[in-house]
Amino acid sequence: MPVPGLAPRAAAHSVLSAVRAGTPFDAALDRAVDRLGEADRRLAHELAAGVLRSRTVLDQRLAPLVPRGWAGVAPELKDVLRLGALQLTVLDRVPAHAAVDTSVALATRAGGARGAGFVNAVLRRLTRTAPGDGSAEARPTPGGLARAASHPAWLVTRWLARFGREETAALLQWNNTRPRLVLQPTRATRSELERRWNEVGIESEPAPFGAGLMTGRTRPRELPGYDEGAFIVQDPAQALLTRFADLPLDAVVYDACAAPGGKSIALGRGSGCVIAGDVARGRVRRMAENLGRAGSGREHPIVADARRPPVRRVDAVLVDAPCLGTGTFARHPDARWRVTPRALAALARRQTELLDAAATVVTPGGLLVYSTCSIEPEENGRQVDAFLERHPEFRREPSGTFPTDLTSPDGDLMILPQRHQMDGAFAARLRRVG
Repeated sequence: MPVPGLAPRAAAHSVLSAVRAGTPFDAALDRAVDRLGEADRRLAHELAAGVLRSRTVLDQRLAPLVPRGWAGVAPELKDVLRLGALQLTVLDRVPAHAAVDTSVALATRAGGARGAGFVNAVLRRLTRTAPGDGSAEARPTPGGLARAASHPAWLVTRWLARFGREETAALLQWNNTRPRLVLQPTRATRSELERRWNEVGIESEPAPFGAGLMTGRTRPRELPGYDEGAFIVQDPAQALLTRFADLPLDAVVYDACAAPGGKSIALGRGSGCVIAGDVARGRVRRMAENLGRAGSGREHPIVADARRPPVRRVDAVLVDAPCLGTGTFARHPDARWRVTPRALAALARRQTELLDAAATVVTPGGLLVYSTCSIEPEENGRQVDAFLERHPEFRREPSGTFPTDLTSPDGDLMILPQRHQMDGAFAARLRRVG
């Protein structure tokens, strides 16, 4: 007999297994919930993302209950236990028997009868232990704060040094909160979208700084206007980036790291031509679909390595560089478990290479816009400072029309989640003067 409520738990377990194997969270989720109804989709998302956002705390609760040691538990059963523990200790609306029964059913699939008995025993012990919130440990040390918020300790230590305890705590809290869906008008105006959605009972409200519309819905494909390309899904920070770029009308633009194409679509609304390049053929195919659905027709996708620009000199180049992604942990809860100091150093070197290559195809008087979704100085301000030392033919040129509370003292775009309630982002406008 099927176990009630098993389908969304099985989907969440599949997401965690795929993430562990290196699949990005969004891609794993889309694949796992494809056949589920809306309510089960939401639960699967909540469970999988909740485990990733609370993994350290869940492991701390579970480890003392495993007689032979947590390290010896198979990864598949660890994920089953984490899902069960999340439901028992965090999601108070889930009955304990449902959490245990569905976890035992998952364990049977993952580890047979023996695995099911093990999971049942551990979770039964958990139901008899007193809850703990970890707050006492979170106060004294960076490591305690990191463990309580399930973040890498080395990263929390850096943030404490830059932002202080209060802002770091706010950043960690933001990262552990699921952000709302934000949509940007493309082939329709914002008022047109609001009217169409209101007519069918879909509520929306302006995103921070007027950068899009927020809604509680989770499936953009089911919203009126999707099929005809009336909007795209894009965080306010990325929409604000294209405003900050402030490129001249009818400019020829090379978007060097363009996939999935949201910024190319935004740039194409005012530019003469956008050459949207990406190095991965699969990403370019998906980008071409997005451009075809919601673009203006002025965006042209190509497979190209940004380290070897495929264009002659153009009016503007956008390098939205691969980065550590520390500004997007709320939207990508798996990303925090992949970041390392070594990865940060490697990405900074790659960003240097991309910037140097892009500089060669900016026409005199043209703009090079460099951006990341990181909040780390090595990938942002320091990267730009080093570029300007190597390239005296460029200078910073802050936007003269952009809100100053979203810019750094140097005039660069600097969005911080704990201050601005959206993804983190950085950008610099670099004018070629020689």
